[in-house]
Amino acid sequence: MPQFAANLNWLYTELPFHQRFEAAARDGFSAVELMSPYSCPVAELKALLVANALELVLLNAPPGGTDAASIEAAWASPGCRGTACLPGHEAEFAAGFALALDYAQQLDCPRIHVMAGLLPELPDVVTREAAQAAYVANLRRAAAQASRAGVDVLIEPINTRDMPGYFLNRQDHAHAILDEVGAENLKVQMDLYHCQVVEGDLAMKLRRYVPTGRIGHIQIAGAPGRNEPDLGEINYPYLFALLDELGYGGWVGCEYKPVRGLAPGATSDGLGWLAEASRGMPAL
Repeated sequence: MPQFAANLNWLYTELPFHQRFEAAARDGFSAVELMSPYSCPVAELKALLVANALELVLLNAPPGGTDAASIEAAWASPGCRGTACLPGHEAEFAAGFALALDYAQQLDCPRIHVMAGLLPELPDVVTREAAQAAYVANLRRAAAQASRAGVDVLIEPINTRDMPGYFLNRQDHAHAILDEVGAENLKVQMDLYHCQVVEGDLAMKLRRYVPTGRIGHIQIAGAPGRNEPDLGEINYPYLFALLDELGYGGWVGCEYKPVRGLAPGATSDGLGWLAEASRGMPAL
């Protein structure tokens, strides 16, 4: 069975942030992901992880901004979803990535997700060619810095229904970026929900890309609603068994919206799928 990590910015949001670590551990998670840890001091995060015997397996670099206040403001703005592909934002990207790398090193987190950014609606402001060049250059510098710390840099194709204008949408484009950058520690974060919305054919995509060793992390959610994995059109028990067959040894992040919303116990009450997965998966 794959190893599952709870994304604490999506799960347990019915609880205050500091209580989510204990709740995740109580439900059987041994690892977590954090999208935006920068408003919390490193020492506090480390204490929460240690107290609950949790491993931090993924964090996001800032979507914009260079300190806690400006980073939170960037998350609150729907127009800020990364600066890596935006010419003229190189200094902002470098400062944000340096902060992410510092957090990763202090919290023993082996992966940093770098968001690409949103292209301006007018193509003459930033062309796709210019965005690609900026993206590759920023990723090459970030990967070199992270390599010296033993950290992987991840890029994630995201669907444009949920995030209109996002630069990176397809798996083949992400892997072409890896080829162009040429860094062994640059890998793809393959979110199966986003992939289903954009491309579908999930099993064949996994068969194509997992054996390359360039899938650094996988995330899941049901489609089309982005709720629990057992709700919707994706057959996750089949895909979990396929990941085992393919020898995927990485983490599977749970990045979904509990269908019960903010009701007390909403996240825990929706974890029936995890109990089923723990009991075993069908043979292929």
